[in-house]
Amino acid sequence: MRLAMGIEYDGRSFCGWQFQEDRPSVQQAVEQAISFVANEEIRVICAGRTDTGVHAAEQVIHFDTDVMRDDKSWVMGSNSNLPKSVSVLWVKQVSEEFHARFKAQRRRYRYVIFNRNVRPAFLQGRVSWDHRPLDEIKMQTAATSLLGEHDFNAYRAMACQAKSPVRNLIRMDVTRQNDLIFLDIEANAFLHHMVRNLAGVLMTIGAGEQPESWAWDVLQTKDRRLGGVTAPPDGLYLMQIDYPEAFELPRVLQSSAVW
Repeated sequence: MRLAMGIEYDGRSFCGWQFQEDRPSVQQAVEQAISFVANEEIRVICAGRTDTGVHAAEQVIHFDTDVMRDDKSWVMGSNSNLPKSVSVLWVKQVSEEFHARFKAQRRRYRYVIFNRNVRPAFLQGRVSWDHRPLDEIKMQTAATSLLGEHDFNAYRAMACQAKSPVRNLIRMDVTRQNDLIFLDIEANAFLHHMVRNLAGVLMTIGAGEQPESWAWDVLQTKDRRLGGVTAPPDGLYLMQIDYPEAFELPRVLQSSAVW
């Protein structure tokens, strides 16, 4: 039997999603909690690994088990054994054709920038702080130039192991609400550090240190060394992952998820 789960987490206290021997990871916490409910060792596969300090409003995982539990037992039992910074949102039995990573069609991230000259106190670790006055209109102009299918080699980490740097950037919206600037980014898939590198370039443009055309110029170089500063993980949220409707996965309302 294959089960899919939706999970949200605050990434501040974890080394990221992936298991590490000497540091706490989201994967380790989730696997231990589900294993307790199943009374057997469970290994999970996620839709996309997140880095240290990165949050998720809805990460999707799947795992296989012969253990029978009702949905409430999986959800409530797992949450009872998880740290307060991690919550199982839903569970659903799926066919063996489902794969959390390989069946994903689109992924959405949100990058939240706190834009004022004084650092935040209450939002520390949950937003990326930039003291420079940022022009969100210039940032949007630059972002729009990157839409479509391109070689994003200049926007991925040097250590990225993806076989191809080609990705289809479907949407990148820049909006402001008072001191908060939101970058909402959607693509078929993302490269390692791709969102943070995009954010770093847009923030540099928003600060007036480079023209709007610089985002496209960086793309054309296909050289990460010319791509500017990688924005910090603070403020980065994996928001949602889309799958074929045939799997009938539950959907989390974005208004109730984060921000």
